[in-house]
Amino acid sequence: MNARVELSEAQQVCPTTTRRLLAEGALLVDVREPAEVERVAFDVPGVVAIPLSQLERRFAELPRDRQLVIACEVGARSLKATYFLMYQGYTQVANMEGGLQKWARKGFPVRGDMAQANACASGACADASGGSCCAPAPAVSGGGCCG
Repeated sequence: MNARVELSEAQQVCPTTTRRLLAEGALLVDVREPAEVERVAFDVPGVVAIPLSQLERRFAELPRDRQLVIACEVGARSLKATYFLMYQGYTQVANMEGGLQKWARKGFPVRGDMAQANACASGACADASGGSCCAPAPAVSGGGCCG
């Protein structure tokens, strides 16, 4: 017998609401890949980095009794992660609309080179190997403009 899980619509929050939720004790979960986080990161205490590529095996590290705000570069990967966590039974989870890009546009604190992250988001630094500064092509050592 196959049980079908019905998921409600994912909660979406803007960066301003995210800041309020963080002040109230929520946990920011960054699902970008390590190279992306190394270039530019949310500058908030306690942010947890679990790349989307590792979320399926690491989601149990996240508390179930605390509001989670999931974020990525622009909000697409974090929305996938939000739905994944909802499917796993997390009830206090929201996607941050616009991700790090919108967070930074609002003037909220980041560490690193936001100009480079903007180039990544626009695809301006794609290279011939199929990589970019955001996501080097697999098995290409030093792939992408950011090496």
